[in-house]
Formats: sequence, structure tokens, C-alpha cells
Amino acid sequence: MNRFTIKDIENLTSIKAHTWRIWETRHHIAIPERKESNHRFYDNDCLKQVLKISYLYHAGYKISAIAGMNSTEISRLTLSKETYKSESEYLVKEMLEASLDFDEDRFLHTFEIGIKKLGLENVLLKVVYPFQNKIGMLWITEHIIPSQEHFTSNLIRQKICASIEDLKSVPKQNKKTIILFTPENEMHEIPLLLMHYLLKKNGIKVVYIGCNISLLEVELFCSKTSYCSHVLFYLATNLNNWKPCKYLEEICYLLPTKKIVMAGKYVNEINKPPSNVFLINDVEDALAFCKNFYS
Repeated sequence: MNRFTIKDIENLTSIKAHTWRIWETRHHIAIPERKESNHRFYDNDCLKQVLKISYLYHAGYKISAIAGMNSTEISRLTLSKETYKSESEYLVKEMLEASLDFDEDRFLHTFEIGIKKLGLENVLLKVVYPFQNKIGMLWITEHIIPSQEHFTSNLIRQKICASIEDLKSVPKQNKKTIILFTPENEMHEIPLLLMHYLLKKNGIKVVYIGCNISLLEVELFCSKTSYCSHVLFYLATNLNNWKPCKYLEEICYLLPTKKIVMAGKYVNEINKPPSNVFLINDVEDALAFCKNFYS
């Protein structure tokens, strides 16, 4: 059984822990379990109920109205797409619940519905990207087991790789080429594959060298090739406990003639990037980078 803390609930729902405690006391909803130490924790079933309550709240329902509903009414409303401000919000919720239950059919069905309704690129940017942020948060804080994270990642990876293959090949005469990798012990590949898709779709030549790559390997690769102009790395979990600014300084030192692109949540720790560095913090930054690559 997975156990989620009140802080996890705050991060996943964007509703303050203090607010959840008030609702628990005042409206008797989302009541957590208690450890022997009397600390709160939320199991899978409680988390799914919390997610449903938060979606209704964000959709404009007053918490007093939600508190007056039974679980069947809450489930019915959360399954109604009219409840959501956007189709993508509903699909993220469906994916997250499917992943918690290892429900492959529901997960893939949600993905296919998204493609039909929104188109592939919007599904990747508006559904998969925020979903990965949420599921990644649970993985980093050790509130889902690795197989749950791998379950969703493998399904998404298959979809993105097929989509990349379906894109037209980029002509070799393009002078600028970007290589993509994740640093040592960084195994989260989906965001890197999303960048691969966006870059190739925008006519940019990409060389994908993979995950868990040392800086020495990157330096060696660049020294053996003349066509590499940009190097992009994605850092999400930082299991090696590097200081992101020091890692960025190191790669800039080793590759002084290259444009360095850093993506992932740790870009927030970079205050003064070198002039040859571009930081990608969110989807908008990624789209802007792809659009202006040849500028």
C-alpha cells in the first residue's frame, strides 16, 4: 500500500495542506488514515478521492457543495468532461488514476481519446508533460513503487518513439545539429523524447545519445563529430546530488564552442547562466527554443 503525506497532497492538487486540514475538520472530507504515531497518511484509494475533490474544486464547485455529495456523486461529476476547464485536465486525471491501478487498458484508451480530441502534439504537451511532472514527483518522493513509474513510462515511450519515427527525416545538409542526453544516473527519458519529437517536427537535426551518459562520453562524442552545434541535457532527479550550477559550469568548460541547453526542474537553481546557455523550464520555453533554433 502506498502512503502519501499531506505535503504530497498539496503538491499534487495545488491546494495548501492547511486548507485540506480545515476541510477535514469542518466538512469531514478526505479523512486520512493515522499511523501509530498519529501522523496522517493517505493510501491509494484516499488519494484518488482527494484528486476528485480537488478537480471539482478547481472547476468551480464550492467545497461545501462537494462535502454534501456522496462518493458516487463525486465520481459521476469527475467523469463528466463538462466539469473540467479543459479536456487536457480531465485526461491528466484519468492517466494518473490508471497508473495508480496499473490499468493499461484505461491508460491507453485515455491516450487515444486525447489524440482524437486534441491531436498528438497537444496530447504530448498538455497531457503527457503535466502528467509526467505529477508521476515524477511521486517517484522522487518514493510514494509510488518503481514498477508503477516504469509502467506508465514504457507505454508513453512507445507512443512517442512511434511518433518520432513517423516524422519526416531532417535533411543532412542542415548545418546545425543538437545532441540529447541525460546525465549519469538520470534515467527519466520521457521529457528528453518529448524534446526529440518537438525538435524533429521543427526540422532540426537531432542525435539522441541516450540516458545515463557521463560528461566524458559527451565530450568524446563531440570531439569525434564536426556537425554538433548544440548539446541538450535533462536533469530531473539528480540522484548524484550534483550542484546544478557546478554541473553546468563543467559542461560549458568541456564544450566551450557549443551551445548548451539545460532542461528540467533544476534550471530554477541557475541564477546567472553563461551566455552560451539556454534554459528550458517549461513547455513554452521548449517551443520557443525550437522555433528560434535557426535564428
